[in-house]
Amino acid sequence: MNRQSPNNLYYYDHAVTDLIMEKYGYSRLDALRKFTDSQTHVLLEDADNGLQAFGANGIFDIWESEMITKDPRNSVYIRED
Repeated sequence: MNRQSPNNLYYYDHAVTDLIMEKYGYSRLDALRKFTDSQTHVLLEDADNGLQAFGANGIFDIWESEMITKDPRNSVYIRED
């Protein structure tokens, strides 16, 4: 596994957490916990997956897809149709 740089993870942790807070009204800590405990975050941590190419809104969409379907791979950003 080729780990994402700490600076990239820091950016995504905060940017996606902000989007989660805005849409769902969670506190910062709860939103951060929901994101960092997700499979989406695990995929993001591995730079070889290329998720950083989608930007914060794309990662948020992948996370949201995971919350709904229980699998981040169901997102239109990464599913193979």
